[in-house]
Amino acid sequence: MIPISKVDVRDAEPFVLDVLRSGSLAQGPVVERLERAFAEVVGVPHAVAVSNGTTALVAALQVLDLRPGDEVVTSPFTFAATLNAILEAGATARFADIREADFAVDPTAVEAVVGDRTAALMPVHLYGQTADMDPLTAIADRHGLRLVEDAAQAHGAAYGGRGAGAFGIGCFSFYATKNLTTGEGGMVTTADATVADRLRVLRNQGMRARYQYEMAGHNYRMTDLHAAVGLPQVARTAEIADRRRHNADRLTAGLADVPDLRLPRQLPGRSHVWHQYTVLLPEGTDRDRVVADLAAGGVGSGIYYPRTVFDHDCYRADPRVVSADVPVAESVARRCLSLPVHQHLTEAELDTVVARFRGVLGA
Repeated sequence: MIPISKVDVRDAEPFVLDVLRSGSLAQGPVVERLERAFAEVVGVPHAVAVSNGTTALVAALQVLDLRPGDEVVTSPFTFAATLNAILEAGATARFADIREADFAVDPTAVEAVVGDRTAALMPVHLYGQTADMDPLTAIADRHGLRLVEDAAQAHGAAYGGRGAGAFGIGCFSFYATKNLTTGEGGMVTTADATVADRLRVLRNQGMRARYQYEMAGHNYRMTDLHAAVGLPQVARTAEIADRRRHNADRLTAGLADVPDLRLPRQLPGRSHVWHQYTVLLPEGTDRDRVVADLAAGGVGSGIYYPRTVFDHDCYRADPRVVSADVPVAESVARRCLSLPVHQHLTEAELDTVVARFRGVLGA
């Protein structure tokens, strides 16, 4: 089976062994090295490592001191962590519809949703390409809103030459299947020294120094063991993105003439790092059959995501989850399908993915 993702972190072995031999496994100098290296990738002065990507989102919202009733506008087409973080921070979630071109919030729809209680915008940089940040930044500035970027899938992506995570407070995931992984882990990036300082205190139980408490905090720390896994990958961020970009180009070349199949593309002025290669099937296609037939032919695939994020029973009765009419997001959720694009694919495997997918679609 050609998997939708593949984890290979063997280049981290010497770093991990150094940590094990040091006898100090918790947050320490290796975490600091990872923070400095990742800050350079994003192009900001501050990066604060945390325990996972969801924690990054929660921490970013918590340092904004949101009050009950404050609203955060985000995408309805995203992983549940986006919504869960808003709820955990005590805020209310509102949703703006997306655009098919980048799978991210439509700035025009965001403007229509912003109201008196809106405190922050949380665009989601989905599949490895940023949201349309110039108009979103303008909206935030015009209304005096904070900007928190869910950049969990966008390590090294850029918009107008500016890194994802450099427009506001950036939140990244280093989960096992991400372009850069520490197994579990996350990072918060910012140009604001005060925000970075508060994040560091928050992640350490609210302590400035041992038993010197400044706020009600949490244990959001990353370990040196996790940081050691990610450190050599961060050095290869551009190389990993280039290989994924090559693979995406190969897939596009092989599928470009399939009727009514919508292929993803890198939009002008943006740098796509291809966390996923997500196509949109023709409306009415039996997607479950496509997935099953691909698997039978030895090709893995993924559906990210089969519903809008608020369309689940656990959120329906929550007054802080304000559902919305989002027809584009609903259409995309019905039709999306991700194909393997990871950097470990061989040329022969790429040919197989194209051939099997074309065969399943009758092309």
